[in-house]
Amino acid sequence: MILGLLLAILLDQNIRTEGAIRTIYLYPMALSMIVTGTAWKWILNPGLGLEATVRGWGFENFTFDWLVNPDMAIYTVVIAAIWQSSGFVMALFLAGLRSVDQEIIKAAQVDGIPTWRVYTAIIIPAMAPIFLSAFIVLSHLAIKSFDLVIALTGGGPGYATDLPATYMYTMAFSRGDIGQAASSAMIMMAVVFTIVVPYLYSELRTKDD
Repeated sequence: MILGLLLAILLDQNIRTEGAIRTIYLYPMALSMIVTGTAWKWILNPGLGLEATVRGWGFENFTFDWLVNPDMAIYTVVIAAIWQSSGFVMALFLAGLRSVDQEIIKAAQVDGIPTWRVYTAIIIPAMAPIFLSAFIVLSHLAIKSFDLVIALTGGGPGYATDLPATYMYTMAFSRGDIGQAASSAMIMMAVVFTIVVPYLYSELRTKDD
């Protein structure tokens, strides 16, 4: 969300290459999680990806083995997920930035309020519903990130990147433990309800008011 907001603020400055940048950052969202996971698996593979490339440039001591390091493997999932979703969040925030009443912004600028203060005190608070929507979407993507984990790490090394979705799949289809699989599914459903139900309640209450 932070990266998406920063990109949106950058594009909101009406820079010349806005169309190209917006297209570049939105493109990953058009890819499936399987494609994203496979691409980043190649990029982060120590034998043929980033580490091998940098060492080929002469930096023999360079190491980037997060993909096979149990302590760091989960962060490779985070990197791939941010790469895919930040452009979508950027588009949401950019639409929100340009929906704020321009008269209020111009009045603040006439009063001599610094640009950073205009964003922090006027524009960003006015975008609270968009922040909530982005949070709901990202939470949903995080919960169902089965495809990304399977393509990128397969849940490994060991159980380092094992998530509720991959755990449920393993228990149901590899080990035949339906009870454990059902318990994992219920946990995921409870998390979804915890996020979505308050959001729906607030939306319906607002409409009733």
